[in-house]
Amino acid sequence: MSSETVDRATSGVVTPPQADVLTSDVLRPRRRPRKKGIGRILVMMALMLSTVVFVYPFIWLISASFKPRGEVFDNRLIPHTFTFDNYLNVWQEAPLALWLLNTLLVTVLAALTVTISSAMVAWGFAYFRFPLRGFLFTLVLATMMLPGAVTMVPTYLIWKALGTVDTLVPLWAGNLFGSAFYIFLLRQFFLGLPRELFEAAKIDGANNWAIFWRIALPLCRPAVVVTTLFEFQAAWTDLMRPLIYLQSSDKFTVPRGLKALLDQYGFGGEWHWEIVVTASVITTIPMIILFFVGQRQFVEGIATTGTKG
Repeated sequence: MSSETVDRATSGVVTPPQADVLTSDVLRPRRRPRKKGIGRILVMMALMLSTVVFVYPFIWLISASFKPRGEVFDNRLIPHTFTFDNYLNVWQEAPLALWLLNTLLVTVLAALTVTISSAMVAWGFAYFRFPLRGFLFTLVLATMMLPGAVTMVPTYLIWKALGTVDTLVPLWAGNLFGSAFYIFLLRQFFLGLPRELFEAAKIDGANNWAIFWRIALPLCRPAVVVTTLFEFQAAWTDLMRPLIYLQSSDKFTVPRGLKALLDQYGFGGEWHWEIVVTASVITTIPMIILFFVGQRQFVEGIATTGTKG
C-alpha cells in the first residue's frame, strides 16, 4: 500500500465511489409517508362533508324562496317553477322594512353598549390593582352560571316598573351593564398587553381614560370586533325578549315579526310557507354580509383568545 493511499485513508478523504453513494442519497427525492397522505385526504373529506351539512339548509331555504306555494317542500335545490313573486309579495304581506329598521336600531345599540361597557369593566380588572379583585372577578364569572329563566321574571318586573314594556328599550338597555362572557374575553386580551407601555404613557401625562381609550382599546381591536359581531348576531336573532316585551306590530323586530308571520301563514290555515321562507332569506343576508366584512378580525380574535394573558 502506497503512502498516498495511507494518507488518504487516515485523513478521512472520501473516495470517489463513496462520494457517489452519498450524492445519490442526498439528491434522491424523499417519498412522503403513505399514511400521512391518506390522513390528509380523510381530513379534507370530513371538512367537505361538514361544509355540506352546514350549508345545505341555507341553500334549501334560498331555493324554496323562489318556488310557488305548492312546490316549497319538494326538496329540489333547483326550482321546477322559478318565480320572483315571493320577494315582491313579502313586502306587501308584512311591514318587513319597519321590522328591519327596528332590528337594526336594537342591534347597533346593543352591540355598541355591551362592547364599551364590557371593555371598561375588563380594563379595570386587568390594569388596576385593588383589594378583592380576584373575588369580584369570580363573582362576575359566576353570573354566567345563572340560567336565563331565573332572572327573566325579576327583569321583566323592573322594566315594567320603569314603564318601558312594549318599547325597544328593554331589548338593548340591559347591555349598559356589560356581559360576563365579553368581560372575560376582553380581560384576557388586556392582560396580554405590556404594562410598561401604559406606565410610559402615564409618565407622558396621559390619564387613565386616555390610556384605555387611545392605547389599550385599539391594541385589542380583534377582541373588540369579536365582541361586537357576537352581540350583533345575538341581538339580531333574539326572539325571547321581543316575545316578552313587545305587543304592538309596529315595534316588532325581525325574529318577532317572523314568528307573527309563522303564526299567520304557517298555522293559521292559509299555509303561505313561501312568504315565511322568503322573509327568512331577506333577514339572514345582512348577517352573512357582516360576517364577511369582519371575517379577518373575527378569525384573528378567536384564534388568539387563548394565547393572551
